[in-house]
Amino acid sequence: MTDEIANFTGVSCQKFKCSARGLLLPFGIEACMPIKLRAVLYFIFLLYLFLGIAIIADIFMSSIETITSKRRKIRYPDPGEKDKYLTVEVRTWNDTVANLTLMALGSSSPEILLSIIEIVGNRFEAGELGPGTIVGSAAYNLLMISALCISAIKAPETRKVKLYSVFMITSFFGFFAYIWMFIVLSVISKDVVDLWEAVITFLMFPLVVILAFLAEKNFFASKKIDMDEEEQTLILTPPERDENGSPRNFRKDELLQFLRDLGQTTNLSLEDKAQLFAAKLSESMHRSRMQYRIQGARMLTGGKSLFLNLPDKLQEIYSEVHNRDSLVVDQRASLVSRTGDEEDTIDPDDHRALIEFSTTTYAILEREQKVNLKVKRRGPIDVDVRFRLDTIDGTATAGEDYVKLSEEFKMERGQQEKRITIHVIDDNQWEPDETFFVKLSLPEGEEVRAKLGSKTIALVTIINDDEPGVIEFEEPITLVKESVGKAEIKLVRVNGADGRVSVHYRTKDIDAVATRDYEPSQSEIIFEHGEISKIIAIPIINDLEAEKDESFAVEIYDPTGGATIGKHTKTVVTIINDDDYKTMANKMASLVQVDMDKLSVTKTSWGQQFQDAMNVNGGDLETAKFGHYIGHALAFFWKVLFAFVPPTAMAGGWLTFFVSLFFIALLTAVVGDVAAIFGCLVGLKDSITAISFVALGTSLPDTFASMIAAKNSKSADDAIGNVTGSNSVNVFLGLGLPWLVAAIYWESKNLPFTVKAGDLSFSVLVFSVCCILGMTILILRRFLSVFGKAELGGPTIPKYICSIIFVFLWIGYLTLSSLQAYGYIAWQS
Repeated sequence: MTDEIANFTGVSCQKFKCSARGLLLPFGIEACMPIKLRAVLYFIFLLYLFLGIAIIADIFMSSIETITSKRRKIRYPDPGEKDKYLTVEVRTWNDTVANLTLMALGSSSPEILLSIIEIVGNRFEAGELGPGTIVGSAAYNLLMISALCISAIKAPETRKVKLYSVFMITSFFGFFAYIWMFIVLSVISKDVVDLWEAVITFLMFPLVVILAFLAEKNFFASKKIDMDEEEQTLILTPPERDENGSPRNFRKDELLQFLRDLGQTTNLSLEDKAQLFAAKLSESMHRSRMQYRIQGARMLTGGKSLFLNLPDKLQEIYSEVHNRDSLVVDQRASLVSRTGDEEDTIDPDDHRALIEFSTTTYAILEREQKVNLKVKRRGPIDVDVRFRLDTIDGTATAGEDYVKLSEEFKMERGQQEKRITIHVIDDNQWEPDETFFVKLSLPEGEEVRAKLGSKTIALVTIINDDEPGVIEFEEPITLVKESVGKAEIKLVRVNGADGRVSVHYRTKDIDAVATRDYEPSQSEIIFEHGEISKIIAIPIINDLEAEKDESFAVEIYDPTGGATIGKHTKTVVTIINDDDYKTMANKMASLVQVDMDKLSVTKTSWGQQFQDAMNVNGGDLETAKFGHYIGHALAFFWKVLFAFVPPTAMAGGWLTFFVSLFFIALLTAVVGDVAAIFGCLVGLKDSITAISFVALGTSLPDTFASMIAAKNSKSADDAIGNVTGSNSVNVFLGLGLPWLVAAIYWESKNLPFTVKAGDLSFSVLVFSVCCILGMTILILRRFLSVFGKAELGGPTIPKYICSIIFVFLWIGYLTLSSLQAYGYIAWQS
């Protein structure tokens, strides 16, 4: 029994496998555990550490976002008035510089710190884990993240890199960095890094930043450096400010227009309306790469989203308003096409034809028995193009009200539009006005020659002309400002449009007084044959006196021509005093700003941090999903622990920056130990553990960030534009800095700094070949129409082929590196 106790306490189990691999680990209590159990526990612990790194990296990136979002005031000449100046705020940090310095440090800090800690912990002798992780992370970022982003975008949508000159410079250095590593280790001085080589490696980091900055400013294309787009926007439209002088994220006229679009009869509170408008702003607002990175980490951990999520009831209303806005945009686009301004809506670099309806709404009298839809083509006309039309029932039923259509059509070479006839069934029986839809699509394989425009669904209304119709007000309530000039009230004629009909209308006081608050009116409105709407205009008198809201009624009566009056026989017009209107708008604007401030990554207090850390989805339980609860439960310990990090509002974010960097360094040191011991327990070499498990774990938040950016950003810059920059920074900073420190140390002892090329040089060489192939594909995608002339997205089949190639390149890289590491491929470095 005593022996058993002794064995359990570890008296006779002091020596165990892989006991000398870590700086801090293993724990002595592991001595008597079976090897397989220890391997499983270390693997789980490694995954849990990656989760912790993702959370502290979220805080680290929040500090960087706070730092780089700082603004400074600049005075510019007022373009509207001579000898006057506008004071505007512009970002202190340039986006490219921020992305290649603080942003790259934030996303690559685990890999960089792992390399530094490994060298310092090994008494300034190089190891395999740090450099291997840097190369493996670069391979995963370039190949796997690109593969996922290419296929993440719904066909046939595309995303192009906007700052292409910057992308090409970072791409070159992202490739050259690893070639330079190979040259240093295997060519110039084999297995030795001289001091001058370390210095050059480190100095290439600022060189990349400088060249990328100059490329963004068109230094290599023009002697004149363009002003930042953001500064130009601010000059033309300075931000509005609230009552406290703080800048708003929106303009009040946008808010008022949204209220009008929302409609007067919507049964919503002021808070609900503010949340809907905040959601619209959140969807369209510009987001930095840092914010996408933070959102990627929070998706893993059930944290507070940077995108405003609406409850289900509000989401339905928001979708309805959004669809209505899209319809207005389509109608405006149709108007533009009729006036000959088509070139403004076509990408000049896309050589595919654009196919769409000429308009999205059609109305047809039932007795005409047919409706002619017009499909137009813009862009190239030198090829035949096929498209497909399918009808979809609305309130009208195929076979009873119209003849169903499901057919392919061809637009001949040189033809710019094609008319398609759909037959309507005239049954000589009275029916209410009915609708159906026509969907435009492309047959399989046609995406190579054509793409769809925005107008792909047409609404067809069959107006019953067997009856003169029913006349009524469109809305029972109308709100107008006192200074509006005229209240415009819409009358509609439904369920028939046969013949010439009329209806009389008159105004009637409620608490508004005729001739004092509005001009009384009594007249007749005439609907000609086929007309279905009319506007009644009532002049509103602005007496410039502060008054409470006042109302009057407009009612219709005495229809002629066989028409009848519908259920809305009267509408109440409420005149809102301008001051009250402004008060309501200001209150709602304040509510909107509160909702927008919730999306900020800047935390003002420890209390706010602990509240967000201890609650699922940052406390927003109404929109929390099942996945949020799982992620929150797993990450709860890390969230509460890192809530002790100083809030980003302190010291401009710099205090958070350094404290969170310390935590990342501490976790990275533990990750290095756990990864090394785990690899030892399962028989993996450090070089293979580094390029697989460690590289994958440290890059997971970046994967989610890039996919979110690919779907939500208008360009590909935030999705893959920073991958090449991070890859170059990984080498120039992640290896340059520890190499420089170690080289100085060994130089002081008159000894060489030895870095065995070994497996690393082969891994670098394989990655370089994969990098060339991958970059070649990205370049071809930008310039070939078969891929949609964009780095991301495009036609379905080509985009998936590209993604599969990238995935196979990554698998090939891992396979070849592993075969060489275990001696199956002979390699002399």
